[in-house]
Amino acid sequence: MSAASRGLRFAQSVAFRLRRSRRQPLLRDVNAVVRAVLLTPTRLRRLLGLGPRGLASMARFLSAVVPRAAHVLASIEAAARMIPDAALREQALASIHEKAYHVAGGCILATFLHRAAAARYVGIVAPLETIYDYLDNLCDRLPNVSPQAYPTLHEALLDALDDRRAPGDYYRDGPAGDDGGYLRGLVARVRAGVAALPNYHAVRAELVEIAAFYAELQTFKHAGPDTREAICTAWYERNRERFPGLYWWEFAAACGSSLPVFALLYLASQTTLGPDAVRHTLRAYFPNVSAVHILLDYFIDQAEDREHCELNFVACYTSSAQAVSRVRRLVAATAARIRTLQDGEWHSFVLRAMCLFYLTHPKVFEQHLDAEGTAVLAAFG
Repeated sequence: MSAASRGLRFAQSVAFRLRRSRRQPLLRDVNAVVRAVLLTPTRLRRLLGLGPRGLASMARFLSAVVPRAAHVLASIEAAARMIPDAALREQALASIHEKAYHVAGGCILATFLHRAAAARYVGIVAPLETIYDYLDNLCDRLPNVSPQAYPTLHEALLDALDDRRAPGDYYRDGPAGDDGGYLRGLVARVRAGVAALPNYHAVRAELVEIAAFYAELQTFKHAGPDTREAICTAWYERNRERFPGLYWWEFAAACGSSLPVFALLYLASQTTLGPDAVRHTLRAYFPNVSAVHILLDYFIDQAEDREHCELNFVACYTSSAQAVSRVRRLVAATAARIRTLQDGEWHSFVLRAMCLFYLTHPKVFEQHLDAEGTAVLAAFG
């Protein structure tokens, strides 16, 4: 049997297993992507380009990690349904139903952990990513939320990752309403999980720094349309020396990713760490992997952001051609850097799988962005 035939049979078997549980948001989204890959020859070739070891990793991810993440997300959804305030409940459920694929992507490094460590990792990442997505919805979708509330709400993210902080009242500056302890419950789940990681304290300072960048971004990007770009530009100028060679929106995109946090949590899941493992991993993931991640996320959300008059970083490029060219260069440079990491093969798989996942998402086809997506995937050769 040829490699193409084996890859096709593999993808078909995974799609069949996922279809059996397609009512869950995460499994529904992943199933749609698998079907898109199967029905698009160029994308199927990209999948087969992962090679036998990559295909084996994809099989483990889809058949073991994704269902486990879906199970955790289902318990979070059950809690969200109990939120007393209708508006907060709507946004909590929307953040799960519309962004379940964020949880899947966040959990991908569990593919390379042993069973107990993988379960613990997914148990941390699923509620943590849900915090990111819920807060994003509160800032983006809920009307009449004061800008003063943005940094206060994002204290939840810092509290989740830093065991030195005492959890506070995240809604004290708005929005009004009772969430029934939903957000504090997510924070508590993450804190309990990170406390059990073998090397949590080796990465805690870096976790807090990356989370703080994210919280700053959420405050800056939600400024008024007339001032937000100037604010973000000045923000990058303050950080340019440390992170040179980027456009301001690429730096902002890097700050908007949760993947550096998840990579550090993966390191913290190891019983032993190599010399400089934390520093090298952080340099690879921030701003490289994180910029690619969020630019791809914004790439598939262009229509949605236009509808809601939101800042979209991909739209900051002068043209679609420039956007594709720049993102391709970022992908290629990122691929070269992460290959040098300890477990570089696994991190390379994460990058390729992430690009394949985003660029075969149904939103790509709905917006007729297939040609641009295929061009970006070509960065892998």
